[in-house]
Amino acid sequence: MAIKKDGMGKRWVEMDLLVPGTPEHVWQAMATGPGNAAWFVQGEIEPRVGGLFRLDFGQGTVTSGAVTAWEPPHQFGYVEREWAPGAPPVATEITIVGRSGDRCLVRMVHSLFTSSDDWDDQLEGFESGWPGFFAVLRVYLERFAGQRAASFMAMASVATTDALSTWQRLGQALGLEGANVGERRTASAGPEPWAGVVEHVHQDARQRYVLLRIDEPSPGIALVGTYAADADTRVSACRYFYGDDATALAVEREPRWREWLTKTFDGQTTRPW
Repeated sequence: MAIKKDGMGKRWVEMDLLVPGTPEHVWQAMATGPGNAAWFVQGEIEPRVGGLFRLDFGQGTVTSGAVTAWEPPHQFGYVEREWAPGAPPVATEITIVGRSGDRCLVRMVHSLFTSSDDWDDQLEGFESGWPGFFAVLRVYLERFAGQRAASFMAMASVATTDALSTWQRLGQALGLEGANVGERRTASAGPEPWAGVVEHVHQDARQRYVLLRIDEPSPGIALVGTYAADADTRVSACRYFYGDDATALAVEREPRWREWLTKTFDGQTTRPW
């Protein structure tokens, strides 16, 4: 979707998605720290206008700001003022509207208040970066809503612009080569053993990822993929754990994934941006 502009110096992108669950379920997932950890990253959100908004992507990457709208369970907003060096503030608005059949329509809008087009690539990057996480959100709300959750994100940078070969290498290493939606896949090698069902696959020239709903040895989700940057290719793994032992499992598995990514791709673990 193209960047929209008005005559007041505002530029924005907007995304609509349909998700399972009541407005209360979706609000819990999107407007609370524990909820964000279940499908995005670890976070802290103070439940009031002016409250702290903070997301921790791991490896020293943290973004923070303030809550600007708080109307449970329908309207949530926040502003981030230092999300990138020299960047203007970015405001995010999330609207949740109930639909029939225990579903909700969610609209997310990211806005920059600047008349310059210097940050348009980053604004478009917000838009292209969300769909994989939205796929995790849908599976979480359908299968694991309300369960205790913990997660982490790990990344490695590979010194190649051949994103396709990196993607193929990732699939082979994790037992996900040629994965199709609905298939059951198992892996005994890699950073951890698992078995589960392929829920989502995406491929385009710049970004490729697979979402696996894991049921053995413990319930969770893995979102793994590659992203073609200007001078390298980034490999990412986002792991989500559900249940009473979710936190302990995330703490145990995170260093395994970081070490495995570094060794497998002869690169270095890197920050999300």
